[in-house]
Amino acid sequence: MSEFNGEIRKMMIILSKASLENVYAAFVLANGARMEGIEAEMFFTFFGLEAIHDKKMEHLHVATVGNPAMHMPTMIGGLPGMEALATSMMKREMEKLDMPGVREFLDIMKASGVKLWACKLAMEMFHYTKEDMYADLDGVITVGDFYKQGAGVGAHMLFI
Repeated sequence: MSEFNGEIRKMMIILSKASLENVYAAFVLANGARMEGIEAEMFFTFFGLEAIHDKKMEHLHVATVGNPAMHMPTMIGGLPGMEALATSMMKREMEKLDMPGVREFLDIMKASGVKLWACKLAMEMFHYTKEDMYADLDGVITVGDFYKQGAGVGAHMLFI
């Protein structure tokens, strides 16, 4: 094995929330890793599973309540229609930048070699089956299995 020089060789990204901004942040990071020749794997757990749930992935929202980056009081963010408005505005800005939809982005990542894993525990907790998920999912694994996938010099884990 060659001497390790500190370079990143693999990104292991854990997605626990499926708000639109978290999903796209994780997808951009995984896709960017592949574009730089870095291996990338994603582990979807808890509410992050919605990003790969076949019937939910295209209906993700921007989190307006409890999101300090929204720069609005929690009470305003919780008003009826605010989440829909923020989501609509975010999607419009993403379209201007030619950002793909969630399903298309998953297809792009798979084509570039990103591995996609669903958390076994969260799948059981939410009563999801593999058939409920994105068709090209690499599998349903335990967190221990995911850690083993990330073993080795130059692997980095990122929790989103």
